[in-house]
Amino acid sequence: MTTPPRAPHRLGTLGFASLLAIALATAAFAGSSADAPATNKAKPAAGASGSSCCAPTGSAPAKSAVKRTVEDLSLEGLTLVDMDGREVALDEMLPTNRPVLLNFIFTTCTTICPVMTATFATVEDTLHEANEDAVLVSISIDPERDNPARLREYARRFDAGPDWLFLTGTQAQSEATQRAFGAASASKFNHAPLTFLRAPDSSRWVRLEGLGGAEVIVAEYRRIVPKGSRTASLEKF
Repeated sequence: MTTPPRAPHRLGTLGFASLLAIALATAAFAGSSADAPATNKAKPAAGASGSSCCAPTGSAPAKSAVKRTVEDLSLEGLTLVDMDGREVALDEMLPTNRPVLLNFIFTTCTTICPVMTATFATVEDTLHEANEDAVLVSISIDPERDNPARLREYARRFDAGPDWLFLTGTQAQSEATQRAFGAASASKFNHAPLTFLRAPDSSRWVRLEGLGGAEVIVAEYRRIVPKGSRTASLEKF
């Protein structure tokens, strides 16, 4: 699949400290109306303030060691809602012949979610520039607030390309999906920073737990999907 050229994200040249600054800036979006029209499509900039969703007020997430595991996961029966308001079956919408990268976020989070989303933006640019045919997926764990319109605006703020999908649904749909990935938590405010990667033609997912940055995710992608290869095996991992 060929995607149209896109201007590179400026985030691609930023270090982890700069990504943390985005976390504070996203607080402004967290308080905005879900249905308000977009008035500024620029990347989030430092300077805004707001309460933290996932850590005490005024604190920022620290870069953490990343724990890696490989798991067999079944997506059968999981349904969600895309940014056009259509209900979709997750196992059918994720192409089996393309690499998939997936995380869980919510738009009013002001700490780890904007960092994870900015990291995905950098990963997307890196893979796009290398002509990789990957699909990125971000699933909301706050579906009652994150309706399709709000997810579209959130995607625009991070300049998400056409191969980066944002999904929501009912609370029950979101919770079922979180359980399937072993990502459920007692509260959205305490959710872990998780990234999942699946190689083409595989049911096995690499699970990365921790804030490792784009370089860690890209390195893992290269590990399971060698450059220029459409098939990979996780058996040796």
